[in-house]
Amino acid sequence: MNLSELGIKARAASVLLAKMNVETKNKALIACAEALVNESNSILEANAKDVLIGREKGMNEGLVDRLMLTEERIKGIAEGLEQVAALNDPVGEVLDMKKRPNGLLIGRKRVPLGVVGMIYEARPNVTPDAFALCFKSGNAVILRGGSDAINSNIAIVKVLQDTLKACGITEDAVQLIEDTSHEVGTEFMKMNGYLDVLIPRGGAGLIQSVVQNATVPVIETGTGNCHVFVDESADLNMAVDIIENAKTQRIGVCNACESVLVHEAVAEKLLPMLGKKLAEHSVEMRADGKACSLIDGAVPATEDDWGREYLDLKVSIKVVSGVDEAIAHINKYNTGHSESIVTDSYENSQKFLDEVDAAAVYVNASTRFTDGFEFGFGAEIGISTQKLHTRGPMGLEALTTTKYIIYGNGQIR
Repeated sequence: MNLSELGIKARAASVLLAKMNVETKNKALIACAEALVNESNSILEANAKDVLIGREKGMNEGLVDRLMLTEERIKGIAEGLEQVAALNDPVGEVLDMKKRPNGLLIGRKRVPLGVVGMIYEARPNVTPDAFALCFKSGNAVILRGGSDAINSNIAIVKVLQDTLKACGITEDAVQLIEDTSHEVGTEFMKMNGYLDVLIPRGGAGLIQSVVQNATVPVIETGTGNCHVFVDESADLNMAVDIIENAKTQRIGVCNACESVLVHEAVAEKLLPMLGKKLAEHSVEMRADGKACSLIDGAVPATEDDWGREYLDLKVSIKVVSGVDEAIAHINKYNTGHSESIVTDSYENSQKFLDEVDAAAVYVNASTRFTDGFEFGFGAEIGISTQKLHTRGPMGLEALTTTKYIIYGNGQIR
């Protein structure tokens, strides 16, 4: 099936989905969640093929971790679908209504975007997440995953389509482009008249390719060069725990910590503690001169290290003079994703929240929480690092737009 045929089917499905009542949508989502768990063996079998091929190609372990599914991860995906079903349906919500002097009542109402295109890399969990959020918000979705996860994506979409069909709902609500060639990917980015929006999710190369080549509107999701700044008043044990979690819990995700900044007043006490803890996880520490002198096994950082999203057991470490230098460094090198300060100073915490330019800014917490599931969205379709339309983890409301609704009683102009 060529892309135009997929687009025609998706456009027709979007008309039906926009009118579908919430009870029908919720029952279908719960049925899909149950089906994913019941069919987990076939999904895991397909995923094992992808993981094996990835490792044979030399894929690093951070990306293998992104690619890999387990029974527990499938259960987590299913729980996400159930959470989306439990959320309020944004479609049809009237946001405001005002009466003009001429008697017109003018309001705004939430409506679906229409047809959403997703282009992403080796993240098979994105497939059901994107479906669930698009479906609940009344949108059809066309998915184009990477070649590294193609077997997993085919297996997951088959389960979703079979379940929708069993529920009496068009299976064209979710479609997968199985051709993973570069040419088809570029063609997908130019599906004007079929796609209302295109959302890329993956590494910097993919995102920039979409931004530069797409002729349909794009919601840019960003890479994550995320920082943790340890202030002079910080609880140092808390700081070590937060950095350990943010760096090592899952290394291949965009909300992992890639850079640590430490106030010079606590560097001599904190950095030996932190170095020992990160060494337990075999993290390579690339540090400035001061930090290198305080951490056993650290290696000198280069200028390139400050702006790197490693997605690996590597981290950059820098000693700074205070919160102002930390903020300036972060705003120079970050990707607008997630930033955290560990501090006991209310003044410095508020300054950090106000002045750091990022989609999510934390006080005394790990950057790993920048996630649609953790934010209570059930799932996410991506984390937007741009400032137009939506920013941060994208849930149901981010997949809607508004239209004006006007009530009159014969007014003319």
